[in-house]
Amino acid sequence: MSNARYETYETYGPAYADPVYGGFDAPPADLHSAETLAHGTPGAPGAYEDTYRPAYEAQTPPSCEAPTLPDYEVPTLPGLPRQGAPGDEPGSGFAGYPDPGTGARAGSRAAARNGSHRRSARRRKARYAERPDSPMRRLLPQALVVAFLAGGTTAFVAKDKAIELNVDGETRTLHTFADDVTELLTEEGVEIGAHDVVAPGPGTEISSGDEVAVHYARPVRLTLDGHRRQVWTTAHTVEGALRQLGVRQEGAYLSTSRSRRIGREGLALDVRTERTVTIMADGRARTVRTNAATVREAVEEAGITLRGQDTTSVPQGSFPRDGQTVTVLRITGGREVREEPIPFQVRRTEDPTLFRGTEVVERAGEPGLRRVTFALRTVNGVRQKPRRIRSEVVREPRPQVVKVGTRQRPASVQGADHLDWQGLAACESGGRPDAVDSSGTYGGLYQFDTRTWQALGGSGRPQDAPAAEQTYRAKKLYVRRGASPWPHCGGRLRG
Repeated sequence: MSNARYETYETYGPAYADPVYGGFDAPPADLHSAETLAHGTPGAPGAYEDTYRPAYEAQTPPSCEAPTLPDYEVPTLPGLPRQGAPGDEPGSGFAGYPDPGTGARAGSRAAARNGSHRRSARRRKARYAERPDSPMRRLLPQALVVAFLAGGTTAFVAKDKAIELNVDGETRTLHTFADDVTELLTEEGVEIGAHDVVAPGPGTEISSGDEVAVHYARPVRLTLDGHRRQVWTTAHTVEGALRQLGVRQEGAYLSTSRSRRIGREGLALDVRTERTVTIMADGRARTVRTNAATVREAVEEAGITLRGQDTTSVPQGSFPRDGQTVTVLRITGGREVREEPIPFQVRRTEDPTLFRGTEVVERAGEPGLRRVTFALRTVNGVRQKPRRIRSEVVREPRPQVVKVGTRQRPASVQGADHLDWQGLAACESGGRPDAVDSSGTYGGLYQFDTRTWQALGGSGRPQDAPAAEQTYRAKKLYVRRGASPWPHCGGRLRG
């Protein structure tokens, strides 16, 4: 931009408005009272005052005085016109430069200007360099804005990353400002479960060109060789899941196709791997490779038929394990019925007519009868212990009723206490209270017959009574009949 603008403004502005050129001097009282000189007429010395005043001569108030600035070697632009200066007339060449024939007034003003022009030019140059609307000051903010925008664009481009995201087999390339894998997945709305696999792992920093893969896990309710459990896999097919879980597939039984796809909801899968099982039957061993679900199926695959009561050493419905040996048991058998007695019970009742310690069987007991059925087994030719399978009562037992004496026994029998009753008992029965002769007629220590025993106050059979009671009844018999009841041993009573 040319300096003419500023020179024109500064030089020809109103004298009372410019603090430098004219300062705060008031304008003339009458702008039309100045004498007009004819064109080309030189003015008389002192007749007219030169109205041009250099800037450095203006009386500027202290508050508006321009600061003193150092001189800069700014080249003067030649040929710049001074438009609107007093005394210039329109139409005479360029504004501010009169035609050569303008006269003495133009010459005197030119001489005055020549003396002050150099001094005022320096002030104008310095002031021009410091003006706020100079080209340098106007271009500096624009340059700063351009630099800021350029730097921001560079940073914007630097943070943008091109990432290849693979979500469960679906790949796409995207641009992101995320710093790590977690931020990237959050921006893309990809939710990760506890069993899902992310590579690289969550929190890993990413840069442009990286690949991030997300593999969703799928639940599989797996029954492997009879053992049921739930596992998780990121494979999309049954074959891939088995490979990922390390399940041996050769010769294995699968409940579904290997190529079946596994959805996010998962599936149930039954797998039986191939195993080696040895079957022992009829004195031979047969080894088979099988993926059977039960022992019975494995036995049938070995070509062995189970008949009748035949069975195996392990439950036929159990799962055959690898390396297991199963023995086939050939069983024959039948049934056997046996009768067993049922013992009777004894019921005792008190009898005050009997001496204490005396018991008399009022009614003899009768045993009952039970019929029991047993199962007989022969396993591989060896007879087993009979097994009781059924029991029924044929006859109920009849309880035995016994009277027990409660009467106080007399201390002795007068006239018989001094005899040797122990010697008599040893001779008659060998000293045994329950002794019975070979005919069954006589019993007890003193070999009473039942009729005599009951006549002496005894009850039941003499051999069932206590020894003391038998001695007491014998003494009573002696008082009545003497030693005649014991014809062979009666002499022992006297010693």
